[in-house]
Amino acid sequence: MLRQLYDWTISLAQTPHALWALAFISFIESSFFPIPPDVLMIPMIIAQPSRAFLIATVATIASVAGGLFGYYIGFAMMESFGRPILEFYGKDASFDEMSATFNEYGAWAVVVAGVTFLPFKVITIASGVTGLSLPVFIASSIFARALRFFIVAALLWKYGEPIRDFIEKRLGLMFILFCVLLIGGFALIGLL
Repeated sequence: MLRQLYDWTISLAQTPHALWALAFISFIESSFFPIPPDVLMIPMIIAQPSRAFLIATVATIASVAGGLFGYYIGFAMMESFGRPILEFYGKDASFDEMSATFNEYGAWAVVVAGVTFLPFKVITIASGVTGLSLPVFIASSIFARALRFFIVAALLWKYGEPIRDFIEKRLGLMFILFCVLLIGGFALIGLL
């Protein structure tokens, strides 16, 4: 089933309404859909590099809007809708433990999940459940999603098809490393 969703998502890049499809996928991925928008963004940018930053902008705006929907799911629909999503991603058992300390590091959790290939939807729902400050959630989401999508767009705009393999296989690891260094740097500054 996941492969069919992946193939369907890829096929949307070939349609004349690809930007609308990207907005749709970006929105639902931030709240419940398992396929990341990068799957659609990459072929769209390779096909039309001059639109790379427009594509990244659409993905960012729609993803943040979808993140707000995920926040709402956690805030108002946890038992009826949020819990099944967490169960699907295997995060239900650890969720209660995680939510106890979530708000202390909530902004960082949003940034790390928003930049990396970790399931952003789990963090958006957790943000709503734990009542993470909405302005903090929005600012963290904008920063993280813009950073992720604009880096992908810039790399594809500059290097095209040769960078595609790197993005699809290793960019998630690079983003995780970046987040570890960023958080470590802030922790070091806080200790001085």
